[in-house]
Amino acid sequence: MEKFRYLVVEGPIGAGKTSLARRLAARLSAELLLEQPNENPFLERFYDDMARYALPAQLFFLFQRSRMLEPLTQPDMFGRPTVADFLIDKDPLFARITLSPDELALYDKIYEALRPRAPSPDLVIYLQAPPATLVERVRRRGVGYERGVSEEYLALLAEGYSRFFYHYQQAPVLIVNSENLNFVERDADFELLVSRMRAMRSRREFFNLG
Repeated sequence: MEKFRYLVVEGPIGAGKTSLARRLAARLSAELLLEQPNENPFLERFYDDMARYALPAQLFFLFQRSRMLEPLTQPDMFGRPTVADFLIDKDPLFARITLSPDELALYDKIYEALRPRAPSPDLVIYLQAPPATLVERVRRRGVGYERGVSEEYLALLAEGYSRFFYHYQQAPVLIVNSENLNFVERDADFELLVSRMRAMRSRREFFNLG
């Protein structure tokens, strides 16, 4: 595990990326970079009226993520590892789903101007799950601003993530089907994943538990 100095956990809403990022950071004694969706003042309104609030919600997250990654542009070779629950490269994925053509053109210009030149991760763990599983997990955790998340939107996100990581080449990717895995409540599942990470030999591998 010592080879992973910068590790990212990604996946659509409800995939379990933040919970897994926390456990991996504890295992690696790493700095933890977590998105802070509760700080986004447009998020709840976005889920109620996507067309109206997609652009400000998207730009707020872009500013937030860029600011959090800025220290990685000058890495300390003797510093602690870093584990994040977001990949800045996938930020436009949401924009392409929710923004109008004119808004997307504006967003793309801002994205290129703001995106920090942080190093590529040593590994990206991409968590997959069927839309029905994502919906069930989102409903179960009962976060207020997620009340308006629809299954249709989660299905679009899941499809968008699949397309994104099909083409993603900037870092090694471990694609994990998380439908039957619980990295928080089942230590055995977490240890299986750690073993799978240690055993990686190629830049794109899959982990599926039955």
